[in-house]
Formats: sequence, structure tokens, C-alpha cells
Amino acid sequence: MIIKNDTDIYDKLFPKGDILTNEEINQLKSSGKTINFNKKDIIFRQGTLTSHVMYLETGLIKLSKDGRNNRSIILKIATPGYFIGLTSIFGDKTFQHTATAIEDSSVFFIDINTFNSVLEKNGKYSVYLLKKVCKNNLNIVDRITSQYQKQLPGKIADIILYFSENIYHSNTFEFPLTRNELAELAGTTKESFIRTLTEFKNDRIIEIDGKFIKIKSIDIIKTLSRIG
Repeated sequence: MIIKNDTDIYDKLFPKGDILTNEEINQLKSSGKTINFNKKDIIFRQGTLTSHVMYLETGLIKLSKDGRNNRSIILKIATPGYFIGLTSIFGDKTFQHTATAIEDSSVFFIDINTFNSVLEKNGKYSVYLLKKVCKNNLNIVDRITSQYQKQLPGKIADIILYFSENIYHSNTFEFPLTRNELAELAGTTKESFIRTLTEFKNDRIIEIDGKFIKIKSIDIIKTLSRIG
């Protein structure tokens, strides 16, 4: 299942109203280029120099942070309309995480100098982007915090809801990640993740067929997520 752009996807990059002028929109568009990535391609690696503002047009991108002992944590699954790596671009000279396509994706690259030039002259657009960055970071903080506060059933319920409500907007979907990656996203081990999924299946909360998931009782999933 590929997440594609819609008619409003560029409203987030080039918001309507009085935030950007037509001249500024044309300036940003003319400095940009769409690049297509295949599944598993690396868009950028942690520790490499920032050079462009990147905007996800289609597909799904995994944002992950490498840690000690070859362990990593998945920070977010980016969907179309997301600015990839914007926090690193404004906060440092190098990317603080890695971005990997988890399905065929297209990314719009904008020259960072052109982008900064527009921001310096347009306070409304700067505030608009600041709000988006803050909102996205708060979502990441909330999700990571829940990993440490919730018991295993609550963590797995959170992951199921995450893909159902935030990624695919459906009670039937296919996990785009491996079981090991899903465990990283949930903040648990692969074995614990698989065992809990099996328990959910045996309790008829979900149906599982390979990577395909069908939620049979969304109320129970939401309850498990809420009570942790």
C-alpha cells in the first residue's frame, strides 16, 4: 500500500492565503527538484552534512536514530506532506538521524539557501514552519514517553493505532516494517512484540496474515492504549 499525495499536499509546502506570495512560491519551486527513491533507499544518513530542505511528496519514510551497540530507535514514520529533517537543518550542520524509504517514495528537494532567503524575508512563513516543527517534535516526545510508561500490551496497541489512525486511516492495513523494526518502534524486543501480537490474535482483537492486520475490536485496542 503506497501513501500517495492528494490535491492539498502542497498546501503544507506552499500554504494558501497571505503566508507566501506568488513570487516566493515560484522562487521555491524553481530551486527545487523531485527525486524518486526505491524501497530501502537511504535519503540521508545520520552525521552527514545538511544541504537541502526535503518535503515528502509520496510514499513512506522511516526516521531512525542510531545509538550504542548497533541499536537504533525509530523516531517517526513520515507520510506525504512532512518536512524531512527540518529540525536538523535548522539546529545543526549535520543530520541527527537517518531517513530511509520503506516504500517507493518521491521527495522534493529545495536549495537550503533559497529556502533561508524566503524565511528571512517572510516572518509569517517562518512562524508557520516553526509551529509545524514544534508539533512534530511534541508528537515524537509523547510517543517515546509512552514507551517507558506503558506495559507491553499498551505499547503494541499504540503501534497498531499509529498505523491505523496516523498512517493508513483504515482498520485494515499492511505493516510496512519488519518485525524487528516494529519492535524498535514500540520500544521492546522482537520476541515480545510477536508474542503480544499472537495474544491479540488469540483473543480475537485482531486478525493477522503475514504483514496484513485487520482490527476486529478497535474499542479494545483503544482501551489497551489508554490504560497502558
